[in-house]
Amino acid sequence: MTTTPDHSLPPWRFALTLLAQFALIVGVPAQAMITYFAGEPVILQTAPVDPYDLLRGYSQTLNYDISQVPTLEKLPGWAEIQAELDSEERDPSQPMLIYVTLGSPETETNAGIPTPWEPVAVGLNPPKGLAIDEVALAGQLYYGQVTYGLERYYMPEDQKDGINDHIADINRRFPTDPPMVVEVRVRGNQAVPATLWVGDRAYRF
Repeated sequence: MTTTPDHSLPPWRFALTLLAQFALIVGVPAQAMITYFAGEPVILQTAPVDPYDLLRGYSQTLNYDISQVPTLEKLPGWAEIQAELDSEERDPSQPMLIYVTLGSPETETNAGIPTPWEPVAVGLNPPKGLAIDEVALAGQLYYGQVTYGLERYYMPEDQKDGINDHIADINRRFPTDPPMVVEVRVRGNQAVPATLWVGDRAYRF
């Protein structure tokens, strides 16, 4: 009697395959969770840009001071970035990876809203020898704007109307400099948003 060879995978190989697939699926969220709970809290100055994005659901699109080239080009290290931007060998259609160093504020305000950290340097490479009160963020410079993956805040369904009303009120009262900041958690050169401050009120992400 002939027998048919058994070509089935051993159980351990099947389990290993499932584990690898699971790691790919949850790897990025897991890194974000680690950054959220273990990262350094850093405050960024921001203002709302677009309160409603039909493609992504109800959200706030946030714009940061450190997203603006006029803010960054005043900092040490920008000459190196500008030289790279002007290089004839560079493809301008591709984003440029840059690093922005932020320093903690020397004094805190007493207005009920955290004081934003200040950008102190920029560069094309991760900075070395950061001080204990400094962090670095990796950003993508693309057509005069820098993004950090921190630009969108999704609002809970049961809070969206109240949050937007509050933001609209702040914008009416402070049309040129609304008191809005975001607390992010920084680990390595990556960051995740944690809290949106509108005036003296905090909304957790």
